[in-house]
Amino acid sequence: MRKILINFAHPATRHSKINKALRNAVENLENVTINDLYENYPDFMIDAKHEQKLCQEHDIIIFQHPLYWYSTPAILKEWQDLVLEPGWAYGLNAHGLENKYFLQVFSAGGDESIYQKDGHNEFSIDELSAPLKAMTKLCKMKWLPPFAVFGVHRGLSKDTVAKHAEDYRRIIIALRDEKFDIDKAQKNDCCNQKIDTMIKRSR
Repeated sequence: MRKILINFAHPATRHSKINKALRNAVENLENVTINDLYENYPDFMIDAKHEQKLCQEHDIIIFQHPLYWYSTPAILKEWQDLVLEPGWAYGLNAHGLENKYFLQVFSAGGDESIYQKDGHNEFSIDELSAPLKAMTKLCKMKWLPPFAVFGVHRGLSKDTVAKHAEDYRRIIIALRDEKFDIDKAQKNDCCNQKIDTMIKRSR
């Protein structure tokens, strides 16, 4: 089984129905580690060596967060600045993250339709994810299309939240158990589209 590290970054988790539900759906799974950055580093004094060790112990690195100003919350940028050191994460003879998978899991206030070239925001999720894609490439990691939840500011029904949480759990289990068709996922904008076609059935 692959080991999965979820770097969870929400500065106000108590106010987020969807991020709490996603987290609750996976935190009891074997080989899944929840690393709550705001809880562990309220002063932003990130222990880079500890975080590097965590990354080395896992096969899949996840950034789970709300979309803040078209990007990640501040602590994830601080994590990148301090943890992704040259000589370890990138550069000559740097292999700290090589061949590990990277997945962005985010919630967005607006509907998916506004994150299009002809939408209100004028930029697609693929474009807004470009800095993380570039990070993945520089660190010799493998990019997975994001798991995205849209329309949070409209208010999501209980059933919708539960469906997203169940989809997240299914994807995490499939990734862990090497039953997620990564090639098929790469053809979609988000990995939580057409989930049933991407999860391989047991024989």
